[in-house]
Amino acid sequence: MAVSAVASAKTLFKKLLFNCPLKKPPLSPPPKFSLLRCTAAFSTTTNTWKTTQPKKQKAKTNAKQKNNSFVESQVRRRTRSDRELDEENFLKHYGNVDSVHVPVMLGEVLDVFASIPLRSFVDCTLGAAGHSSAIITAHPEMKLFVGVDVDPVAHDIAEARIRGILHPDSCNSTSNLQVHTFVKNYKNIQSVIRDIDETLFDAGVDGILMDLGMSSMQVNSAERGFSVLNNGPLDMRMNPQASLKAEDILNSWPDAAVGKVLREYGEESNWRHLQNKIMKARVNGGLHSTAELVDLIQSSTSKTRGGRQGWIKTAIRVFQALRIAVNDELNTLQDAIYACFDSLASGGRLAVISFHSLEDRIVKQSFLSLIKCEEGKDEGEDRWSCDSTENIGEKEAWIRQMISGQTGNILTKRPITPSEKEETLNPRSRSAKLRVIQKV
Repeated sequence: MAVSAVASAKTLFKKLLFNCPLKKPPLSPPPKFSLLRCTAAFSTTTNTWKTTQPKKQKAKTNAKQKNNSFVESQVRRRTRSDRELDEENFLKHYGNVDSVHVPVMLGEVLDVFASIPLRSFVDCTLGAAGHSSAIITAHPEMKLFVGVDVDPVAHDIAEARIRGILHPDSCNSTSNLQVHTFVKNYKNIQSVIRDIDETLFDAGVDGILMDLGMSSMQVNSAERGFSVLNNGPLDMRMNPQASLKAEDILNSWPDAAVGKVLREYGEESNWRHLQNKIMKARVNGGLHSTAELVDLIQSSTSKTRGGRQGWIKTAIRVFQALRIAVNDELNTLQDAIYACFDSLASGGRLAVISFHSLEDRIVKQSFLSLIKCEEGKDEGEDRWSCDSTENIGEKEAWIRQMISGQTGNILTKRPITPSEKEETLNPRSRSAKLRVIQKV
């Protein structure tokens, strides 16, 4: 009896303390298999996973889609040249494109000036005279040629080549042509023309060419400091008489200024890390050769970015940034474009070949400003409310669309890029863009 009372007390105590039923409720029978229920459950799980996807993954996906859209828009905003390239003749003249300077889009440049009389012509970036020698040969009516290059080495090579064309024994002799070549910066083109002939300066010249690319001679010369692959001093001066070198920027400029150069002139996303590495290198004596700079870039570039040789792309951007800063290329380019347009005669044409987005942006915006074209409300390249014309005559078949302004016409609403065959034969031409403006 006592045992029964104790058991009853324990049971009551448990009931009061835990407030739970003494007996477990019967288990519900397992649900029958249902394909519809399984599909719904899977869909719910999938949707839950999608909504809880990490923000970084979403941002990465959005950035990739945005980048793809940008690339597609840029491809659409160009006109690939459909001019046939004589491969046999190309290989005969240039052979190994790594050993000589190959004029980019030579046929397209000849087309630009083919339909107008070139009594006077100026090559602002003479280089090895690849474009100039072909233009001189194609225009026997030419009376005056002016060639300008800031690089004395390139100037000497070009002058010898042009003199060879002028020689009476040459099959392409144009001995009546007056030739003037100068070692000068192209931003001084107006003073150059004025010194040659005051009358010509007042009347204007018929054609001007600016090829903004580096010549193979400069890139392949290790002592100039332009090459990523060939070790040499950190120089990068186009004009050997100039005072500023790339070495000075890396070892003497404030860290903020170095970072700005990498960010704005190289468009390098990893600029801050590179800036810090450059500052740390100063503690150990600084950077004095291209090989030392390349080693720093290699150690700063993640192996997961851009594959095994991702560092090369970074190095190219860094070298570009330093070269632009050393030679003040962008400010000089803008000044030169305005000076060249002012030097044109009525109906004269200025052709500019650029090789990276910073140059092309300046050329495009300068052209639009020069023709005094009214700006519309829409965004993008089509925001300019000017006349567009297609299929302008048989001789001008290369002109697809043009923009007309008060003081001139842009004959290339979208830049012309090399043909696929030229890009194959000369890979260095892939980034080239040709824009042309004509003075009214």
